[in-house]
Amino acid sequence: MTTATETRTITVAHSPDSDDAFMFYGLATNKIDTGDMRFEHVLEDIQTLNEKATRGVYDVSAISFHAYAYVNDKYALLPHGASIGEGYGPIVVAREPRAVEEIPKLKVAVPGTMTSAFLALRILSPEFEHVVVPFDRIIDAVRDGAADAGLLIHEGQLFYQEMGLHKVVDLGEWWKEWTGLPLPMGGNAVRRDLGAETIKRVSAYLHESIQYSLDNRRDALAYAMQFARDMDTELADRFVGMWVNQLTLDYTERGRLAVQRLLDEGAARGVIPHRVTADFVG
Repeated sequence: MTTATETRTITVAHSPDSDDAFMFYGLATNKIDTGDMRFEHVLEDIQTLNEKATRGVYDVSAISFHAYAYVNDKYALLPHGASIGEGYGPIVVAREPRAVEEIPKLKVAVPGTMTSAFLALRILSPEFEHVVVPFDRIIDAVRDGAADAGLLIHEGQLFYQEMGLHKVVDLGEWWKEWTGLPLPMGGNAVRRDLGAETIKRVSAYLHESIQYSLDNRRDALAYAMQFARDMDTELADRFVGMWVNQLTLDYTERGRLAVQRLLDEGAARGVIPHRVTADFVG
C-alpha cells in the first residue's frame, strides 16, 4: 500500500533533440516542485519511442501522431507538449530539382514508417518506394545516391540547401494550402492505466515545465544546446522556436482538429488501417 510519503517515479521518454530538451528543461533540472512525484527521463529516437509505445513501456512518451493510431488503447494524448508546424513541416529534398509529381518514381529515404512525416507524405503521394534510414543520416543517403530523395525531420530542414540539396516539397506548406490547418508532428502521450488522479498531476507538471522554459527562454536554450547536434545557437534557437510555441502549451481547438484530420486522411487512404479518434486528457 502506497503512503503519502513514498515517492512515485514516472518515466518520461522523449527524443534527444533540442526542442524536446527545451520543453522538459524545467522538469529535468528540478526547477519544478513535483512533491512526492519523481520524473525519470529516458532519451531515445522517435522511431524507437513509437515502437516501444506499442508495448506501453513508458508512463509518458513523446510519440508521432501517426504512431498514436496504434497505441490509443494504451495511451491518451496530453493537452500540451505537441510539435505542430504552422505552414511548415518535414521537407522532401533531392540532389537535383524535382517536381512533386515525380515522387511516385523516386526512392525516398524516410526516418521511420510510424512517423507523422511518413504519414503526411503518403497522404500527398500514396505510391513511392521508400527505405528507412536514421533521421540524422538521410541527407548523407541522398547525397551519396543511396536514395533519390529524403524526408527530412528535425534540424536538417534548416540547412539542407547548404548541403547542395533541393526542396521538392515542404509538407507543412502543402498541408496548410490544402486543409488550412497546421501540420501536427508529435505529442506527449500518457498511459491510461496510471489512473485519473496521477494523470492529472503529471499533466500539470509537464505543462508547468513548458511554461517555465518559455518564460526562461535563454536558460532553457542554453540547456538545450547540449542536444543541438552541431547547430550554432542561432540555428538551434530557430529550430526550437519552430517546434516549441503557444501550440505546444495548448493545442487549441484548431490544433486538435488538425490532429484528427491527419488521422482521418491517413485512414481514408488505408495508410492507417482504421479510423482513430484523438483522445485528449482533460
